[in-house]
Amino acid sequence: MGALDLVQAHDRELLARIRLGDEEAFRDLFRRYAPTALALAGRITRDPNLAQEITQEAFLAVWRSSDAYDPGQGSVRAWLVGIVHHRAVDAVRRQTAEQRRAERALAVDPPVDVAEEALEGIEVPRERRAVREALAALPPPQREVIELMYYGGLSQSAIAERLSLPLGTVKSRTLLAMRRLRAALMEDAR
Repeated sequence: MGALDLVQAHDRELLARIRLGDEEAFRDLFRRYAPTALALAGRITRDPNLAQEITQEAFLAVWRSSDAYDPGQGSVRAWLVGIVHHRAVDAVRRQTAEQRRAERALAVDPPVDVAEEALEGIEVPRERRAVREALAALPPPQREVIELMYYGGLSQSAIAERLSLPLGTVKSRTLLAMRRLRAALMEDAR
């Protein structure tokens, strides 16, 4: 029996043990093939975080459905790599579709200057100028949070997810921005 045959026999034994709920067998299989799975997912998605998520999902699928493996269709490695490949391609397709939808939405509704949009309700030119200047004076990270929250209609949690920031950071930026806006507008009112 050759080395390749021994590896394949060991992999099939690990899967048989996984079917019985053997966590150590799962860990062994993960240690053996996670680097390969992660590298493949990374090459397809070009996103390390998404690649890691796909790898975890693929191994979770192995844990839940190890009986789906058919030795007649190829090695355990090939089966696992196939799962990762399909999930990664699906993720890329989803991202591409989401990007196209966003681009179509922008083509229909071109981006607006949120400061101008906010100022439409203010009739006094001096107040309009003060609000515009106060928004423009905010540091870009704070201004972005305020724009997404008040003009984009997003919650702080949604903003944190969209910007890949901790929720606490979004809350801090909101608080600091509101304080700066209030101070700037009160100063202008004097």
